[in-house]
Amino acid sequence: MTKIDFKKEWKHLYRPSAKEVSVVDVPRMKFLKIDGLGDPNESPDFEAGLEALYPLAYTLKFMAKTSPVQQDYVVPPLEGLWWADDMSAFQEKRREEWKWTLMIMQPEFVTDEMFEEALLKVREKKAPASLDKVRFESYDEGPSVQIMHLGPYD
Repeated sequence: MTKIDFKKEWKHLYRPSAKEVSVVDVPRMKFLKIDGLGDPNESPDFEAGLEALYPLAYTLKFMAKTSPVQQDYVVPPLEGLWWADDMSAFQEKRREEWKWTLMIMQPEFVTDEMFEEALLKVREKKAPASLDKVRFESYDEGPSVQIMHLGPYD
């Protein structure tokens, strides 16, 4: 059984240059997603979101490996969408106003049924407080510009 590593397969998406901006067309992908508010260093929602996303992501990985899918893969990296009602909150470092969606991409062969089963398994084993806030949905980013940011969040 070969192991898929999406960071290697989709280098143009997951390993952008830190020196120059590139234009990419991000395809529609499936994600585990959870929303929250506040400074990622202090927000209990941020920590609770991670505590729900990662057990689900790893449960789905092992389900895919042992189910009829018979596919192994490296759990993709955490991604995030960030915004604020007043975008000056980023310039002025008003982190308590930051809104975010944390996301972990899922392969196409992960189904809604697998997600529902993984929810049950994680609920039985760990029962993270924010588990019921996680959703499994597609995101179609489309044409985008990107560059690797090295440094602090702000």
